Amino acid sequence: MDKENAFILWFDQIGIEDTPLVGGKNASLGEMYTQLTPKGVNIPNGFAITAKAYFYLLEKAGIKDEIRRLLDDLDTRNILDLQERGHKIRELIRKARIPEDLEKEIAEAYRNLCRAYDSEGKDVDVAVRSSATAEDLPDASFAGQQETYLNIRGEHQLLEACKKCFASLFTNRAISYREDKGFDHFKIGLSIGVQKMVRSDKACSGVMFSIDTESGFKDVVLINGSYGLGENIVQGVVNPDEFIVFKPTLKQGYRPIIGKKLGSKEIKMVYDTHGNKNTKNVPVQSGDRKRFVLSDDEILTLARWACIVEDHYSQKAGHHKPMDLEWAKDGITNQLFIVQARPETVHALKDRTKLVQYVLKEKGDVLLRGEAVGDKIGSGKVRVIEEVHNIHQFREGEVLVTDMTDPDWEPIMKIASAIITNRGGRTCHAAIVSRELGIPCIVGTEHATEILNDAQEVTVDCSQGAQGIVYQGLLKYEKAEHDLGLIPKTKTKIMMNVANPDQAFEESFIPNEGVGLAREEFIINSEIKIHPLALLKFDEIEDKKLRLKINSLTQGYTNKEEFFIDKLARGIGRIAAAFYPKPVIVRTSDFKSNEYANLIGGHLFEPKEDNPMLGWRGASRYYSEEYREAFVLECKALLKARNEFGLTNIKIMIPFCRTIDEAKKVIEVMKENGLVQGEQGLEIYGMCEIPSNVLLAEEFLDIFDGFSIGSNDLTQLTLGLDRDSELVSEIYDERNNAVKKLIREVISVANKKGKYIGICGQAPSDFEDFAEFLVEAGIHSISLNPDTVIKTTLKIAEKEKQMGINN
Repeated sequence: MDKENAFILWFDQIGIEDTPLVGGKNASLGEMYTQLTPKGVNIPNGFAITAKAYFYLLEKAGIKDEIRRLLDDLDTRNILDLQERGHKIRELIRKARIPEDLEKEIAEAYRNLCRAYDSEGKDVDVAVRSSATAEDLPDASFAGQQETYLNIRGEHQLLEACKKCFASLFTNRAISYREDKGFDHFKIGLSIGVQKMVRSDKACSGVMFSIDTESGFKDVVLINGSYGLGENIVQGVVNPDEFIVFKPTLKQGYRPIIGKKLGSKEIKMVYDTHGNKNTKNVPVQSGDRKRFVLSDDEILTLARWACIVEDHYSQKAGHHKPMDLEWAKDGITNQLFIVQARPETVHALKDRTKLVQYVLKEKGDVLLRGEAVGDKIGSGKVRVIEEVHNIHQFREGEVLVTDMTDPDWEPIMKIASAIITNRGGRTCHAAIVSRELGIPCIVGTEHATEILNDAQEVTVDCSQGAQGIVYQGLLKYEKAEHDLGLIPKTKTKIMMNVANPDQAFEESFIPNEGVGLAREEFIINSEIKIHPLALLKFDEIEDKKLRLKINSLTQGYTNKEEFFIDKLARGIGRIAAAFYPKPVIVRTSDFKSNEYANLIGGHLFEPKEDNPMLGWRGASRYYSEEYREAFVLECKALLKARNEFGLTNIKIMIPFCRTIDEAKKVIEVMKENGLVQGEQGLEIYGMCEIPSNVLLAEEFLDIFDGFSIGSNDLTQLTLGLDRDSELVSEIYDERNNAVKKLIREVISVANKKGKYIGICGQAPSDFEDFAEFLVEAGIHSISLNPDTVIKTTLKIAEKEKQMGINN
């Protein structure tokens, strides 16, 4: 078959090598249809109208010279001129007559597709998608630059949609992009994909990446989904559900859904059966909004498909090739499908030998919060633009504030210092483009256009994890760049203290040997918010307002205990996955009674203590009749993270264990709830933060698999002071000789017994000389705050060199 001269090529006739003929999008569909359907990945059938057909149309219509003339001397920064010229070119193509022989071939191919899906050959619904032929260039991301038309039926509608697709090669944003990249407008052709529609209007659809889109962490699949046809997610019209699946243990047969976030999903795109349009948006019923669009089994199926697609393309490329996919669920057959796939272009090209960190140096008034895109900080004057026809008002360096963006906004997005939208999730248009441009962006704020005003000075901060924050004023920030190739390896293991699961993927790129302290408190405070006993004893709560609040937070869960277990397991799972297979030491909850009382419903279950710092905390809670059943929920969450998610790199650490008897009781409670020391490599450590832990180190280490020193509490209890009291704060110093003597002693005992000994307290992060002292004392690992890892590592390497220690 002469592919070079064909106008029509079916998906089973094309592969990725045919990109010059049918564009990246169609070549990828053909590649998957032929190669991956046998591996269980569902792809709807269809055909490509080749780029040869596009060039044939231009030639027969005789409009090429006129298009060239219209593009002559174009300045893409003159938005009004770009809009005017773009409109004229598109009109030329739309009014051109499709040559008769080409029209006949398109109609015949459509008829064959109809017969394949309908025994009577009735007009079937198809998606008509543009596929530019230079989409395979590594720095050319043409995604979203051309048009897609959905629910197209009949030959007449199909031919009209084809002309609109051909014309969309000259949308304003596509012209602007090619000019900026230096591409010849006439060397890039346009192919059209005609594909049987998946009836996701009756179910759901979305996008999926085989990489974390914010951090570039490669071991997860990120799935976004909402009801109806998929255009709303891509355009950022809806705030979708979000799911994160961990690839390494998924491939081992586990069910590692380590992230689940409910989106508002207020509208859905469906077929318009009565109006004059092919599709329309309708409201989603409130009950459906509160439900996830996919079941756990469906989430895992999509994630497995993402792995199959990524592995296939990586194998062909000879290197890791993360993918950007679109999926849809058919509401009639309940089958899932992949309807598009293209290479992810932002993180795939990122230089991983460099680590860039943005740090805000000032505090300011918080104006707004939303979902952070990227990890940068930007600032400038606000420009609120509600409608795309007003984009000519925008000035370089301003902060673009709008309801949402689509590809028509790209000419001004590239000159913005930051972007803020009311709507959209992490895979919407604004998010994708701002990542490509390297601009901080916050999406899904809901009210940005109402709260922010033109010329108002703001700072847009995406450096603090998943939540992006808009501050009043132009705040100072720093950008630090580190060459990771220059960071030396040390014999002393450098680990990290990690609290926020949302920052774990990003922090995993900092040179480390794992996590020395993962705190549960942050997850409970920010994700769960409710006292565990208020969930366990919900039926006994009489306060109607409190019941309403708890019901609101736990929507989607019939069993309130499962809410706690799921949220905690996923938070722990995110951290453990980020550093897998390195060890991640998770400390069980160490709230004091006053802190527990601050959780929703906590005041009903917590005692009033004069000195909570020395009261009912840590180990003493876990076996007590008053709290034991709440600790069991923690055990179940840890068990889920290890057994269901397959994250056996999780070690468990018990805080504030005062006596040997307490240690034995806690180990027994854990064992009764499935956390058996030694089973699947489970190690249980104790926090060494009470003088009794040091004085009886031999005995404690007969029970625990190791110790991690908590220098904060150890200093408090050695010097007999309240570390929360400013009256004695000048005496508080971890470097006091009494504290150091205890630390040196416990390190010595652990080393003699061949047990793990590390430190996760604040001191080595704050004081480099303290870190040097720990190296001298022979500690195994030092766990540091992420922002101090690099400078302290350099200091430790220097110290080891002085001591003649070889790595």
